[in-house]
Amino acid sequence: MATTASKTGCVVVGGGPAGLVLGLILARAGVRTTVLEKHADFLRDFRGDTVHASTLTLLDELGLGEQFTNLPPRWVDKLTVQLDSGTYGVADLSRLPGSHQHIALVPQWDFLKVIADASRPEPSYELITEAEVTGLLWDESRVIGVSYTRDGEDHRLEADLVVGCDGRSSVVCERARLKSRTFGVPMDVLWFRLPRVATDPAGVVGRISRSNLLIMIDRGDYFQIGFVIRKGSVATLRDQGIEAFRNRLGDIVPWLGDRVERLHSFDEIRLLTVELSRLPRWYRNGLLCIGDAAHAMSPVGGVGINLAVQDAVAAGRILPEQLRRGQVAIKSLRKVQLRRWAPTVLTQTFQRVAHRFVVAARIADDDAAPRPTTAPLPLRLLQRFPLLQGIPGYFVAIGLLPEHAPAFARAGAVRSGPQVRVRGR
Repeated sequence: MATTASKTGCVVVGGGPAGLVLGLILARAGVRTTVLEKHADFLRDFRGDTVHASTLTLLDELGLGEQFTNLPPRWVDKLTVQLDSGTYGVADLSRLPGSHQHIALVPQWDFLKVIADASRPEPSYELITEAEVTGLLWDESRVIGVSYTRDGEDHRLEADLVVGCDGRSSVVCERARLKSRTFGVPMDVLWFRLPRVATDPAGVVGRISRSNLLIMIDRGDYFQIGFVIRKGSVATLRDQGIEAFRNRLGDIVPWLGDRVERLHSFDEIRLLTVELSRLPRWYRNGLLCIGDAAHAMSPVGGVGINLAVQDAVAAGRILPEQLRRGQVAIKSLRKVQLRRWAPTVLTQTFQRVAHRFVVAARIADDDAAPRPTTAPLPLRLLQRFPLLQGIPGYFVAIGLLPEHAPAFARAGAVRSGPQVRVRGR
């Protein structure tokens, strides 16, 4: 079988949030950019569907705020948790700085479509779907492109830089022999849907009982529910049967009523195997990994997409000049990692603490555990001093080091070939 060959400036592997945002920014810089996505479209359920305040600001800077608002999303400005002792405010996003004092809930495929639609008119941009990357191309110790299959044919795509944005099971990382440091996690998550009625709580609601933990995300006419279970315990739950699971769910959230009966089998429930890991080194000569490919995040805090997008913006600001020259120095790849290292490590440290002191205690097999009569001290302090709710709000909605679109990629920039100038500046 013949193999076709071609050349690009940067090949981005993976059409998720990090890959598409990076592709758009590089294309607006005049860098010839090719994004390879192994699926035919973006329609995959139970993906992270939260668009954070910092990403909303980025969309405004890119001139895409109106397109996103027209989807339309559901806006959330407060996060609450329901304990056996009552309902408590955890994060107040109305206290955030800037114009976006909220997060948005929208199917991830709609968010990705906004980015992809904005990228296609760029003359130096190409999105190739149904392209499954199978390996890397090497020139001695330097990565010079990728091999992929599409429509039953083999392809070689040479590039000045390969960027792996292909998630926690990254083919790019594996082929580059980049090894992750993994951290033990006590949990997995079951994702499923149940109908929502107008009298139900709105927004994002956590439910913590003496031995159960779940999150309910308001999608309008239904809840997307993440039910936290002990790591590796899904087989036991299946053996107990769907009726036992429905009874357990009804005990935890009584106001769901007979809607739990809508779960007919475990075939309607998706398992998310939770990982927490990061690459000690995100790059090799000619190659960079960002987003989940560089650091798999726990769902605690719901910040994985935010970090991935911020990685992409940082890379999109640091790398274009060298990519336009056709040669990316390894020190520039190191600069991207150094820029994003502190927010990654600090966020994962917070998640590890939450795993140990919050999650593990709530999913233990101990039905005889005493039912708490009061909220923990930190939660009581958040109620007594509501101003403090702005701190977790900032962490979730903005993050530890928000990135902003470079001037050449913003709305109002005049782009002509590889040269980019900004109107009025």
